Amino acid sequence: MDNYISIKKLSKSFDENKVLDNINLEIKTGQVTSIIGPSGSGKSTLLRCLNKLEKPNQGEIIYNNTNLLDNKVNNKQVLSKIQMVFQSFNLFTNLSVLDNCVIGQTKVLKRDKDEAKTNAIKFLEKVGMKDFINRNVSTLSGGQRQRVAIARTLSMSPEVILFDEPTSALDPEMVKEVLEVIRNIITKEQTFIIVTHEMNFSYEVSDTVIFMDQGKIVEIGDKSILKNPKSERLTRFLN
Repeated sequence: MDNYISIKKLSKSFDENKVLDNINLEIKTGQVTSIIGPSGSGKSTLLRCLNKLEKPNQGEIIYNNTNLLDNKVNNKQVLSKIQMVFQSFNLFTNLSVLDNCVIGQTKVLKRDKDEAKTNAIKFLEKVGMKDFINRNVSTLSGGQRQRVAIARTLSMSPEVILFDEPTSALDPEMVKEVLEVIRNIITKEQTFIIVTHEMNFSYEVSDTVIFMDQGKIVEIGDKSILKNPKSERLTRFLN
């Protein structure tokens, strides 16, 4: 299988602070890649570079044989294929659950409104939120909002789904339900990249685990590195 995303010599600084330091990485199609590491290690910045929320200082991100960082690339087209689920949900709180899942489809993908609604309801059912379609998002719990955010992302028919610490803003009891939803949507038809602090979940779902610290990839391997880390730094992190 071809490498789906190829990251080459990617670096990003905020003023004097180097957040990503010469990252080289290949992410395979249809796999689940978890990115773990201490706070401030560059995990979320790496995701934000992948969907162009941050502009790296240098490097390449090759996706479908196109360098995403090329100025000639049509951002809208790219970003309809690479979708992000944010830790803070990023929903329109003045809209209903259904409208949150329809608006991107009609505006970005130019889908007919009826088709978009049918599609949205299918995914809201998948995440257990079909009964809430007419509720205003502002009336929902954090766990329910995150499930709507996941349904919205799936409604956009992405090829790559990025999760940026999807449970970090949730109460502990809601973490479990959101992780269960993520487990249930994982398929080989899509590529998943998940920044998470949930080590057991990472072990359960991941094909590849990446450990980052101080803007660098310190260790990368299959899920077994979570049980048998090779680097002293990952050993300390896991303990």
